[in-house]
Amino acid sequence: MPARRGEKLREHILWTAKEVFLEAGFERTSMDVVAQRAETSKRSLYAHFPSKDALFSGVVALVRELYLDRLGSPEDYVTAERADPADALVRYCGRLLQLLLWSSSLRTLRMGIAEAERAPEIASGYYEAVFEAPMARIGAYVARTCSLTQAEGREVAEILVGRTVYPQLMQGLLGVRQPIVERPDEATLAADVDLDRIAAIVRPLVPGTPAS
Repeated sequence: MPARRGEKLREHILWTAKEVFLEAGFERTSMDVVAQRAETSKRSLYAHFPSKDALFSGVVALVRELYLDRLGSPEDYVTAERADPADALVRYCGRLLQLLLWSSSLRTLRMGIAEAERAPEIASGYYEAVFEAPMARIGAYVARTCSLTQAEGREVAEILVGRTVYPQLMQGLLGVRQPIVERPDEATLAADVDLDRIAAIVRPLVPGTPAS
């Protein structure tokens, strides 16, 4: 196998570091171990990431990109069979919850919370990806499809995420409910989360949609 260089090596290091961070936590992760697991030299590792904080920040950015790509936007959940905006929002909120309840996501969230005081900028960036970006997408979609102002759409988005995601996520973070072990697939959405419960929350809050 040819030696990895440049961007390919950087990406390989990030994927490796992600696994090491999740296994050991931030404090117990060492640059030596990451270099060893990535099968590269410490010199190459430090050339890409001058500190463990920089490496952790890179991992958070990688997770953010993957997470937002898998989640998409509410428009992505509109189909010929589900043209109602409320249906799209039910599935979008369900997908958001499904991704967050994945065991890998829960471990990453716990690690981000643990490091929030030491590295607030990293924790803030993770919050923006996991919660702020989805709420912004929901707010824009609601405003556009339901003829609301941006402020009104944002208010609906905060209520929806607050009621459909936060309680279940807190249970997952505290180990009250079992995490989703396999990588979440949209095809198993209805089996992984309670879409009927989410629909009962979404429909009364989204103007212009039937109550049942």
